[in-house]
Amino acid sequence: MNSLRHLESLQKLPLPTVRALLDRAVDFRRVPRQPLLEGKKLGLVFFNPSLRTRVSFQAAMADLGGQAFALDVGGGLWKIEVEDGKVMDGDAAEHVKEAVKVLSRYVDALGVRAFAEGKDWATDRADPVLAAFLRHSDVPVVNMESGLYHPCQALADMRTIEDKLGAVKGKKVALVWAWHPKPLPLAVPQSFALAASRLGAELTIVAPEGYGLDPAVQTAVENNARASGGSERIVSDRAEGLAGAEVAYVKSWGSLDLYGRPAEEAKHRAGLRHWIFDEAAHRMTAGAIVMHCLPVRRNVVISDPVLDGPRSVVYDQAENRLHVQKAILEWMLAGERQGRP
Repeated sequence: MNSLRHLESLQKLPLPTVRALLDRAVDFRRVPRQPLLEGKKLGLVFFNPSLRTRVSFQAAMADLGGQAFALDVGGGLWKIEVEDGKVMDGDAAEHVKEAVKVLSRYVDALGVRAFAEGKDWATDRADPVLAAFLRHSDVPVVNMESGLYHPCQALADMRTIEDKLGAVKGKKVALVWAWHPKPLPLAVPQSFALAASRLGAELTIVAPEGYGLDPAVQTAVENNARASGGSERIVSDRAEGLAGAEVAYVKSWGSLDLYGRPAEEAKHRAGLRHWIFDEAAHRMTAGAIVMHCLPVRRNVVISDPVLDGPRSVVYDQAENRLHVQKAILEWMLAGERQGRP
């Protein structure tokens, strides 16, 4: 398994590989259809809903001459148990070991999307579903979003900043928390912070008290910033955090301090509804480009005038998912089929 080119997190890839993927995505934008993966098959296993991830991977494989099969757990697939040693007398009819071993004989690579369950952070941060796929797969696995990471989104985000501003290094980048009716996963903001800090951004995480990232991820972000010559800080005052920002990445996420206690978290969050990224918030920046991974709740997370305004780049971000994923798939699959007889 160690010889397989898995993509669990951008943080685990050598920086030259990340750089090569970003550059290769530009080539695929210029020449979208290249039969580099003719005859290759990709299995996409979804434990959670998807629009951009599902269609962009399917379109990417089609453009590269291969095929992709989207599979929904519990909706076309048997419910899957991921815990080893489990007595399977509940709803799950198939164990992940059999599912992944069989799929490995049908396809050349697998993608898996499995969000955090939102009950216990110690469990969720271990990424049990992704870890099981990595442990049992005989073909490369790409993380299409887990409890901790969303590497494909982060790669598209960095590609978008470079497209609009020329580089990530040295740019004043604000990762801005926004109010949402419910606590959302941390995979997107954590992957964004890791990637931006690794590429040398002057990163400011702008969030209310109690809405920090996972401590280990936060430490990695700080280490990245030191190594890249960038900077990193955490600010709870929006005006201070947004001042001078050239990039405003707007995203909601839940509180780790109150993780798995939704009623308490909702009470804590109730007084934060003014944390919408509207025109007043945008005026606090230096005319920043406005980013969001989508889907986004209009006039809750971002106001219509900002989301539809000239500095919004959300559709370019979404398009870049297609280009960077072609680069990822080529990196994973263009050589000889690895790890197989």
